[in-house]
Amino acid sequence: MEEEPVIELEHFEEPTSPPAPDLDETFTFKRSHFYAVMTVLAFAAGTLLGYVVWGFDPAVEKSVAAVQAGGPIVEAPVTQSPQFIRYEVAVEGFPSIGPKDAPITILEFSDYQCPYCRRWHEQVYQPLLNAYPGKIRLVYRHLPLTSIHPDAFSAAEAAMCAGEQNAYWQFHEKLFSRSELGAVVYEQYARELGLNMTSFETCITERKYQEAVQADLDFAIDLGVRSTPTFFINGLAIVGAQPLSVFKQVIDRELAGEIP
Repeated sequence: MEEEPVIELEHFEEPTSPPAPDLDETFTFKRSHFYAVMTVLAFAAGTLLGYVVWGFDPAVEKSVAAVQAGGPIVEAPVTQSPQFIRYEVAVEGFPSIGPKDAPITILEFSDYQCPYCRRWHEQVYQPLLNAYPGKIRLVYRHLPLTSIHPDAFSAAEAAMCAGEQNAYWQFHEKLFSRSELGAVVYEQYARELGLNMTSFETCITERKYQEAVQADLDFAIDLGVRSTPTFFINGLAIVGAQPLSVFKQVIDRELAGEIP
């Protein structure tokens, strides 16, 4: 089956005032057997600003290639009442930070060479954890966009190798600290973290985690994820480098039991 293209999305500007309701911002993406329409619902204050609902419309026949080529974005019909779809996304057995029994689990599909992923990490990641102490478990899964980010896959493998020495998240932080990646950078970070270099280099050379990273990528594509970063908050999808306010509005409603 021909692999479909994946794109990066940036949605990062904090609104200076509550935006007027707008239900017409849509992105349409082709899947193997049906078409997933990812709709950004921008409501006024108190609603889910930027909350992304994934629904399906077999009448829509436009792939993400049109978006990449600068073609028109197809507008899909949107109902007045938002649909809340929870996706089954595996979180166990993957790198995570935060309490396992936290009421909020955020799964992030990301790419270490994606500038929007790095920007989200730099500006939203820690403030989000600080805003909900003890209430968030963040799980990281890899979606390296190899067609545009040649070092993303190797960076993911390097992080997994660091994880063998209980340094996954420290290495994760370093990978997002600057745009330069590559074998020399991975070795530098490993030395700075005091890793056993023989074990780390053997892990890298043998590509011990190649299949694991590829499995993450395949799962994301099969699910319909077409952009980085993409998040699932207790199974609810948010697409793009959304600002802190978007995450807080979704999380607050989830904690209050207001989302079915």
